[in-house]
Amino acid sequence: MRKTFLPKTIRWTLLLGMSFLIIMSLLRFTFVKSFSAPVSSDNNLTASYILGFRYDLRYVTIVMMITLLFSYIKPFNPFDNKWGGKIAITIWMLFVSLLLFFYTADFIHYAYVHQRLNASILSYIDNPLISMQMMWQSYPIISIIITFAVVEWVLYKFITYTLVLSNKYETAGSKVKIAITQIAFFIILLYSAIGNIIYEGGQYPLRWSDAYSLGSDYKANLALNPMQSFFSTLNFRSSKIDTDLIKNNYSVMAEYLNIPTHEQDAQNLKFSRANTVVENDTVAPKIKNVVLVICESFSAYKSSMMGNPLNTTPYFNNMKKQGVYFNRAFSPAYGTARGVWAVLTGTPDILEGKTSSRNPLAVDQHTIMSEFKNFEKYYFLGGSTRWANIKGVLNNNITDLKIYEQGSYQSSEIDVWGISDKNLFLEANKTLSKNTKPFFAIIQTADNHRPYTIPAEDVKVFVKKTVPKDSLLKYGFENNDEYNAFRYTDFCIEQFIEAAKKEKYFNETLFVFIGDHGIKGDAGTMLPTSFTEQGLTNMHVPLLFYAPSILQPKEYAMPVSQVDVMPSIASLCNIPYTNTTMGKNVFTTVQQNKNTIFLYDDFNQQIGVLNNEYYYGYQLKNPNKPIFESVVNNKVVKNDTAQKQMDILTKAMYETSKYMLIHNQKLSIKK
Repeated sequence: MRKTFLPKTIRWTLLLGMSFLIIMSLLRFTFVKSFSAPVSSDNNLTASYILGFRYDLRYVTIVMMITLLFSYIKPFNPFDNKWGGKIAITIWMLFVSLLLFFYTADFIHYAYVHQRLNASILSYIDNPLISMQMMWQSYPIISIIITFAVVEWVLYKFITYTLVLSNKYETAGSKVKIAITQIAFFIILLYSAIGNIIYEGGQYPLRWSDAYSLGSDYKANLALNPMQSFFSTLNFRSSKIDTDLIKNNYSVMAEYLNIPTHEQDAQNLKFSRANTVVENDTVAPKIKNVVLVICESFSAYKSSMMGNPLNTTPYFNNMKKQGVYFNRAFSPAYGTARGVWAVLTGTPDILEGKTSSRNPLAVDQHTIMSEFKNFEKYYFLGGSTRWANIKGVLNNNITDLKIYEQGSYQSSEIDVWGISDKNLFLEANKTLSKNTKPFFAIIQTADNHRPYTIPAEDVKVFVKKTVPKDSLLKYGFENNDEYNAFRYTDFCIEQFIEAAKKEKYFNETLFVFIGDHGIKGDAGTMLPTSFTEQGLTNMHVPLLFYAPSILQPKEYAMPVSQVDVMPSIASLCNIPYTNTTMGKNVFTTVQQNKNTIFLYDDFNQQIGVLNNEYYYGYQLKNPNKPIFESVVNNKVVKNDTAQKQMDILTKAMYETSKYMLIHNQKLSIKK
């Protein structure tokens, strides 16, 4: 008998693994032949094939690892025990069955809706008889079943043959060498299953969103295999959308969104509305560029703008006096990923448990930023955009976006969040100052977040302060590290603005600052008690439009939302755009001197709306016990009419937001 240094089980699983990788690659090639790329699409599919191979490798290596783990238990070793062989073959045949089922369903699904198989297909179980009848009438079910059985039988024969073949070679070497080989091989498989340790430094495993960084839906769909697509979406099966409620309250939402009467369509749930250029506007011609800064944990009540006695943000407070400031701005929901989502897409992120940026069903989103057609587009983040899968959302939906992230900068990283906010701002300023075309840049900060790192290079200029514990707690801070990190945000913004003032682009640029979310805590007497009692501080953030040579200073106390940021910027810049989601132009809204915004507390599963006078909300599990409080003063209020109207609007905005999350596909924007 011939000898080899590889143990029998490794030889067998390696042979099977390579065989199935070839089969899955051929299936991907078949996908390309069956579903050709759009005419306008780039024909270079190499990156999709490579990424697709990595997805395939993940699932094949998982089956290989299961086989190896069983083989390490002697009674289950396929070469030492008859039943061990049967168990091992059964494991591989289960994989074969899953593979055939998923790919068959996937090809049918893509031919029907032009999307890879995902967990939304499980909704057909709700009406099994109708679904089975539809399948029977639409597809050659008998032929599919026969083909399925034949292929399954052929692969069964192949698996048993390779088991016999691998047994013909005896393993050479000592027990120690064999054990080391087995451990090393298993570690390699584990690395392959994780996916990105070898390829991208190991900070994040291989994710579905990596496919959407390829630049087009077709390339992403080609890279994904049906198992990756299905299991990635399994946790994101949409909670049922009450379309009847949306249709019944369509007129309420149409009025709220200012949809012209002649464009309204309740039956087809049409929410898009076109916004055209305003003639002879005096502001827009002066704005050539946009810089949108999303500030980490920029909680309003902790800032100088709300009169916090600790005076944490004196520089920003001075900027406020030179810009258009909204002191009742809110994120629709708590969390950085949810805040960024709301700003980019204009839809509240109300997905329960996890965020929409992680949901493959919602990755295709229209964003108004893409309608800045002749602008260079930038996204600056000190760390990695693979955080919360935001990279897939960015690359898939914003045309020609240049992303600067971890590894793009000259500055050294200071902690898990990458380079410091100061260096992030200064490197962004350096890049933007070289621009010869108009630009739209987003800068996302991170240092006002644990571990609250303040770089050693800044401690000579930025002097840390120590405040007594009782004062810290009284004014919203847990400790001095958090307090100084909040102050450091103000310092970094100051470094950025002072550097930008020296550049040519400054006087032609609209700077917009907004917090990604607030922090729940006691706002004391700085705000009405409802802000503290109902956790509104969790979402209350500063919003500033800053262009001192262009905008007239003004402060507004009317509630506005992160979802309003993009339409407001586009309107200020006189960019014609189509609005498809919940956002509104705040500069039109302030003329009406009233507004209502939607809020979602994921932790308490509470939804509600806030207007100039009241907050109304209830827990999703307990809608019969609503909260109705004044947001102007601390008085008990009773206004049955207002409460009823706000109840209707809460339900309508909640269901409509759920609908928009998966019905906001990007538009075809010409460059």
